[in-house]
Amino acid sequence: MIPPEFLQQLLGRIDIVDVVGAHVQLKKSGASLKGLCPFHGEKTPSFHVSPSRQTYHCFGCGAHGDALRFLTEHLGLGFVDAVQDLARRAGLEVPDDRRSVEERAQQAEQKARQKDLSELLAQAAQHYRQQLKTSARAVEYLKQRGLSGRIAAQFGLGYAPAGWRGLARCFPDYADPQLEAAGLVISSEDKLDESGNPRRYDRFRDRIMFPIRNVAGAVIGFGGRVLDQGEPKYLNSPETPVFVKGQELYGLYEARPAIRRAGHALVVEGYMDVVALAQFGIGQAVATLGTACTGEHVSKLFRFTEDIVFSFDGDAAGRRAAARALAASLPHLGERRQVRFLFLPTEHDPDSYVREHGMAAFEACIADAQPLSRFLVEVASEGCRMDTPEGRTRYLAQAKPLWVDLPEGLLKRQMLGELARHARLDDAELQSLWQGDGGARAPSPPQERQEPYAERSGASGPYAKKPFRNARLKAPSGPLPIASPEDQLLRLLLLHSAWWESLSADAHARLVQRGTPHAKVFAWLDRQVIDHGALAWAELRLRLVEALDQAELPASLPALDLERLDEMAAVELQRSEMNRLLAAVLTDHENLSAILGRSAVALRPKG
Repeated sequence: MIPPEFLQQLLGRIDIVDVVGAHVQLKKSGASLKGLCPFHGEKTPSFHVSPSRQTYHCFGCGAHGDALRFLTEHLGLGFVDAVQDLARRAGLEVPDDRRSVEERAQQAEQKARQKDLSELLAQAAQHYRQQLKTSARAVEYLKQRGLSGRIAAQFGLGYAPAGWRGLARCFPDYADPQLEAAGLVISSEDKLDESGNPRRYDRFRDRIMFPIRNVAGAVIGFGGRVLDQGEPKYLNSPETPVFVKGQELYGLYEARPAIRRAGHALVVEGYMDVVALAQFGIGQAVATLGTACTGEHVSKLFRFTEDIVFSFDGDAAGRRAAARALAASLPHLGERRQVRFLFLPTEHDPDSYVREHGMAAFEACIADAQPLSRFLVEVASEGCRMDTPEGRTRYLAQAKPLWVDLPEGLLKRQMLGELARHARLDDAELQSLWQGDGGARAPSPPQERQEPYAERSGASGPYAKKPFRNARLKAPSGPLPIASPEDQLLRLLLLHSAWWESLSADAHARLVQRGTPHAKVFAWLDRQVIDHGALAWAELRLRLVEALDQAELPASLPALDLERLDEMAAVELQRSEMNRLLAAVLTDHENLSAILGRSAVALRPKG
């Protein structure tokens, strides 16, 4: 856990102008500086950075925050990574009492090694770009694919010559083992050189080179495409300490501004698709790196947008890939997040389709992309005869694991009804079958205390209500004190963490910096949302229990009564109520009757 005091000290030592200025060209404008907003496309600068307030604000799109928020929003860094980045600039060490001296030394050594590999890869990328300029054959190939010099420069495209040791001209010490660790050079144990050592040669030869960058812009690997009819057509760097295929997306660094402008990210299957779409003005495309889409891919994309569109070929292989993307996406969905699927005709990929039909036609395909809810039903019903009881039974068996992976919330409830209708069942009947209630339960009288939601719904696995594991988590006996406005606000934000995302940077800062025990919980919630995105209550509950177990949070707060939170999760809460509570808390109003227009006694937690 990073102490809030350290964050305040860190932000006091950092100049936001230096942080933002490294990514945005700023010019003096009165008491502030301004430039083109990195969060949306514009031609007239409306993005202002205030040295006195140490904040940025865009009058065009409303983006607002401090140096930490800029790194998390613009670069997609996790909260801890952003703190560490700023701490390095300020010459501070991030406090972390959980790491031993040995662990600190190991992490420092690992970071130093990663830095060395990144420098080698950046040097190789520069070499490949220079080689492209001298190869008429490679330049002609790119022209035949319709790529301009501007797009080639934007993506840093290069060329690896056909020789076996072309990188020897870039790295004088070709025997450096770091070249092999970076995936640039291969050492053959079967073949020896004149000195009797394993023969070394370039991994990439006679290929167009696509540098793979992380969200901070550092080169972490390469993809190479043959110019002619060689095999394999595409060759990727192996996994290294700086490159993990299941975590990275080609083109994400370049696509971030276009993703924000378009309001969605487009996931395609190949490097050339990404580059070709950018050539035609569709810059929001990214590609997986020779692997199926993973949950980490989805989570990373949801840092930049709330709408992901997967584009696949319409053949059987494309449908299977889409089904895997569906499964990877389900745990990361929420009330504000959506995933859609675009299937092109079998004779086309995005590259060929946009060349034949143009940008407008492709954008029309994106607009008509199939929603996840409909595709989920298709996947579940594959191979099932829906006109027979046996077929519908198999359909439900295939649908259940997909439905279970959805986070608790409105989408999961609506999908239960959608699946039930296709199976010719009532919603309550399917809910009873899947959640083990033994039938629908009559509503309890209003004056009686209901069981917590997780018990009432019969949820199991990660969504089940966890038993209290120590004294700090025991359910309190007797009536609880009246919940203050701050307690009520905290409860609503825990149950709807997406609401926390929607608050202004000023509201975040004021809540986290309050001199009350609640501030620690607000700061904890902020870290969870920044690191993982908006979480369903079921998932956040598990994290909250763990934090309480480890005494990271004040368990005595009425707002952290888990049973009361579970009860509230079972009813629909109004965002307008959160807004009224927020206004009251930030202006230090303590009268619940004035805030909510009802008796404070009526809001007393049930005993």
